[in-house]
Amino acid sequence: MSTRVNLFGEGDPDLALRRWAECGAMSLTGTADGPPLAQMARIALSCDALAEHLNEISCRIGNPVQIDGAALLGERAAIAGLSRQGATSCGGASRLLAAEDGWIAVSLARPTDIELLAAWLEQSLGIASATPLTDQAWELIGDIVGRRSASQLTRQAVLLGLPCAVLGSLTAARSVVRTQSVEMAARPTRRLEELLVVDLSALWAGPLCANLLGLAGARVVKVESTTRPDGARYGPPEFYDLLHGGHESVALNFAEHADRQMLRALLMRADVVIEASRPRALENLGLPFETLRDAGWRGVWISITGHGRDQPQRVAFGDDAAVAGGLVGHYNGSPVFCSDAIADPITGLLGAALTVDALDRGVTGLFDLSLAHTAAHLHASIGRFPLIAVVAGTFAAAPRARAPIAPAASLGADTDSVLREL
Repeated sequence: MSTRVNLFGEGDPDLALRRWAECGAMSLTGTADGPPLAQMARIALSCDALAEHLNEISCRIGNPVQIDGAALLGERAAIAGLSRQGATSCGGASRLLAAEDGWIAVSLARPTDIELLAAWLEQSLGIASATPLTDQAWELIGDIVGRRSASQLTRQAVLLGLPCAVLGSLTAARSVVRTQSVEMAARPTRRLEELLVVDLSALWAGPLCANLLGLAGARVVKVESTTRPDGARYGPPEFYDLLHGGHESVALNFAEHADRQMLRALLMRADVVIEASRPRALENLGLPFETLRDAGWRGVWISITGHGRDQPQRVAFGDDAAVAGGLVGHYNGSPVFCSDAIADPITGLLGAALTVDALDRGVTGLFDLSLAHTAAHLHASIGRFPLIAVVAGTFAAAPRARAPIAPAASLGADTDSVLREL
């Protein structure tokens, strides 16, 4: 099934540079002591095009969603006070490291990631599992990485479940969005205000998708595990409020059969499901897309993964996924991170645009979005600009964020009321 969403396009170069500079993404790209970089400026126009598509359709089937698409790239940085750091990600948990035969990006955001370092590098490092890692610890890791091949390091990381990727290892050979079991809905398209979105995702891409659908009028219910809630709850509260304000919160213990049955009932009522886990997570709960579809569920299922459902063992965050797709800047011959975890907001925006597009056309099925493949398609399509913007009047503005529409609900605040409806 083809889509009307046009993610890629050349666009006017002067406009691209201006939008990249004014949205805040340019100020987040480059080294801390060097100039902001404009090489990937057309990304801003891709985000604008997706936002325009979202607004056009939401005006027909819901509330207009009038947002600055390119500005979504810098919202987390604006709230958290992040800045460009070259080969260190804006958030600080990811690094670009020179291997023996190329560059890799590795993200060590969780204590469990750090605990796996010795197994990954096959030698004891004596590094505590506390985050964030010190510069001295990263220097030690970089020295060892420099004596290993990039492909070997990535293969070992995949086996261990570490987010790691070789720079530019993905191409745009596969579709940016893969579909499964796509068919026309049996009933006519309804208004977004009548639809239920169940959000099982976490962190940034999935919640941004849910946030935009909520702004378009849909009712959004966020479901979390009581034992492992969304890790973004422990980050800046303003960012969590931005993505989840106005949504209902349900917390369930997925180890309990009764709670899994309640989740199944909620999913069967949903018109849209957003999830960002590896496929085996829902399979272990007995609730994968295929099972619900066989039971008669017909809706739009947005599945967001690091590298695609055909690579279920791989994990990724927005920074290392962008590197896999080649979305980096270059300065003095070395790669630097492009904006802040850029694959996350782009994929979240793409997910929202695809969802309203499918709802408008009466299409149901699963849409497989990958952070890394979204980045690869952008990299293949946008071309490059010079290192530094030279258009008259162009300057690198600071990133900015929208104001939350409401404080986010506390964990499980709406569990009882939502489940009484089942």
